Amino acid sequence: MTYQPDMTSLTPSADLHERHSDYVIVRQVLEHLTENWRDHPTMDELSALTGLGETRLQKTFTRWAGLSPKAFLQALTLDHAKRLLGDGLPLLDTAYELGLSGPGRLHDLFVTHEAMSPGQFKAKGEGLEIRYGFHPSPFGMALIMATDRGLAGIAFADDDTGESLGRHQGKSQIFDRKTALEDMVKRWPKAQYFEDEAATAPYAARVFDPSKWRAEEPLRVVLIGTDFQIRVWEGLLNIPLGGATTYSGLAQSLGRPDAPRAVGTAVGRNPISFVVPCHRVLGKDGTLTGYHWGLTRKRAMLGWEAGVVNAA
Repeated sequence: MTYQPDMTSLTPSADLHERHSDYVIVRQVLEHLTENWRDHPTMDELSALTGLGETRLQKTFTRWAGLSPKAFLQALTLDHAKRLLGDGLPLLDTAYELGLSGPGRLHDLFVTHEAMSPGQFKAKGEGLEIRYGFHPSPFGMALIMATDRGLAGIAFADDDTGESLGRHQGKSQIFDRKTALEDMVKRWPKAQYFEDEAATAPYAARVFDPSKWRAEEPLRVVLIGTDFQIRVWEGLLNIPLGGATTYSGLAQSLGRPDAPRAVGTAVGRNPISFVVPCHRVLGKDGTLTGYHWGLTRKRAMLGWEAGVVNAA
């Protein structure tokens, strides 16, 4: 059956564009916090970095993340993550310990999923029609890809020539729109691709707006990968908002404690970033390692989610 979302309830909101604009500003802060968290940067330092007044910067960052820069830094400082993860506490409890208010009701991105047949994946997407479009998101421009059965891919791109949003295997990595699209297309090289922002806009509005995350109206996603990859991606969907696990912990939960590296490789091949939350997987000591679209963006997602939990 062809999946036809309710277009009237999923139109992009002005708020989504505003949060995207905010991210363009605050990503300088995110990179600086990521690289200098041990020094506890001050608002005066962040203001000088961005060229914005302290008051405007504070309001912009808080509007984007739901947290002040100081609270964001506290919630994701690596020594806290290491200690709390070592004690078996999820990142949500990290936020609680740091004095953030508890949620009245947790929101999460409710998802229903199905897998493409192994034959379709082995055929490298031959016979698939994939529509794509670029849309503003809280984490930069999002490349949304969909088949007639549901959401099939999310990637991220940057609209300017500024510094990258993180380091990938020790090297600076910048994804412009062309690079991000090429990165996704090579996963299913024999599929047919059509640029169609009207078709993908409803998904962008649904994915990045927590007010539209409803259990009674789950988002339909299509997982296109090997049997093993799909098992790993299904495991990622079990990590709750505000929670985290390690690669070895994920491997153990899948009944493959002997294969953390294989699990890690499958995590890295996740085609539906953010929705299938590979950003919630940490290194064995709690460090924020290994994110295809940049470690700063991974930190941004975790901090943004902490703000969602705090506001709930």
